[in-house]
Amino acid sequence: MSATTTPPSQAAAAVRTPTGRRRRVAAWVGIALALLVVGGIGGAVSEANQWAQRGALDPDSAGPAGTRALVEILRQHGIDVVVARDRAAASQALAAGPATLVMPDTPALSDDAVADLAGGADDVVLIEPRARTLELLLPGSAPAGVAPDADVDPECDVADAVRAGAVAPGGLFNAGDGVTACYPAADGFGLLVRSDGGRAAAVDGRALFTNEHLAENGNAALAVNLMGRHPLVVWYLPGPGDTDLADADPSLGELTPPWVSPVIVLLLVAGVAAGIWRGRRFGPLVAERLPVTVRASETTEGRARLYARAGDPLHAADRLRIGALRRLAALLGLAANAAAPEVADAAAGRTGLDRRAVRGILFDEIPRSDAELVALSTRLRDLEDAVRAAVRPERRPR
Repeated sequence: MSATTTPPSQAAAAVRTPTGRRRRVAAWVGIALALLVVGGIGGAVSEANQWAQRGALDPDSAGPAGTRALVEILRQHGIDVVVARDRAAASQALAAGPATLVMPDTPALSDDAVADLAGGADDVVLIEPRARTLELLLPGSAPAGVAPDADVDPECDVADAVRAGAVAPGGLFNAGDGVTACYPAADGFGLLVRSDGGRAAAVDGRALFTNEHLAENGNAALAVNLMGRHPLVVWYLPGPGDTDLADADPSLGELTPPWVSPVIVLLLVAGVAAGIWRGRRFGPLVAERLPVTVRASETTEGRARLYARAGDPLHAADRLRIGALRRLAALLGLAANAAAPEVADAAAGRTGLDRRAVRGILFDEIPRSDAELVALSTRLRDLEDAVRAAVRPERRPR
């Protein structure tokens, strides 16, 4: 029996095929691992910088406008701080026992909702008071501008302010009837306190209680004195779903048709699939040793084929004429930037040829076919030979 011999090329191909497949699989696995690593790093960075995405006066934010430092000080004094990001959680926390409600501006809540929430607390501290909440909890009070950037003494009989000492109050307020005012500056006061069963206070928390200002003057002491009268502080931050206003503007999700989200997901999947499909068509990269030396003849032939494929004899003629003008200017002793008419006139004068004919060869005539382009190339070569013979008669032309 005769043995069958596998050709060397087929054997080499059989060896290379599994190897190439393994390399492709390894490449995709590497890409997937890289994406997972990048995603993990991005998630870690996002979690570490979560404070940057939170708003001002947020007790979980360590940014300059956050209030995490104040929350930690309260907890060090044995006061339990509960951060409630919706009205239901705040009401439930206030029902647990004597508590102080710390509340920023609540534009999404109705007057009744604000009054009900404040009614469940023993003390209320408004850290971002607006005209509406001032009127609701400290009747007759209203905003009164901003204080000059200077320390102000309390000048009132509120023990919490007296123990804290001087502060730079920031926002100012006018006091209504039955409201005690502290820290007078310009035309208003930096702290309003009303005691009627419970106690309500209004102060500019952005200027006093944020992380970047808490260590100044008596800011930290004033915050602890106002908020630490009870063992529990409920820090309420209004959430987007807390509104009870009937005419509230719809959210972007409510305005978007239900088919938009599936279409976006489908487009993303299609884009990823198209990228993988198109990427596989190109195949692996071919390693090439650098630098690469390309012969001038190859470059010339490549450009000639491009010109021929484009069917533009005028562009090819321009390249031939530019080279001829450069060489003629050098032969005639003209500057390298000499104009084409100047070179043509000098060539005609040196060779005795008709000036109009020389200009036609160098720039006037327009070839409209390959045959005319070849004829022009021949005439350019003859003109160069004639000039060379006239300038250097000892050398024979080509």
